[in-house]
Amino acid sequence: MKNKKVFLGGTCNQSTWRNALIPQLQIEYFNPVVAVWTEEAYQEEILQREKCTYCLYVITVDILGVYSIAEVVDDSNKRPQKTIFCFLEEGFSPPQIQSLKAVGKMVQNNGAHWLNGLPEVALFLNQNLY
Repeated sequence: MKNKKVFLGGTCNQSTWRNALIPQLQIEYFNPVVAVWTEEAYQEEILQREKCTYCLYVITVDILGVYSIAEVVDDSNKRPQKTIFCFLEEGFSPPQIQSLKAVGKMVQNNGAHWLNGLPEVALFLNQNLY
């Protein structure tokens, strides 16, 4: 059986969720965060999204744009079995949380996974190693 790997997509912008999740993982991962975003980095991200067993999108209050939301919805349509959505409620307003829950329902309705918090994400990934 090939090694499974997870793409760590979602909020960048100095967000520390990846630092909190990575030590909990027993699965290989690709972290798309780089010091300088280049065309090469973008192409590698596209390649890794295709190659990885799972594409995880974690949204935090540090998000500046909406592209990560578009990516998770797009992936939930194109490759639902490998798409995972999670958002961390801390810092979001009630209307923002309501909107993110609607995204979660949409992703789930497409057949993808909507998980609640980093411990649940780590558990899911580690239990689905093989």
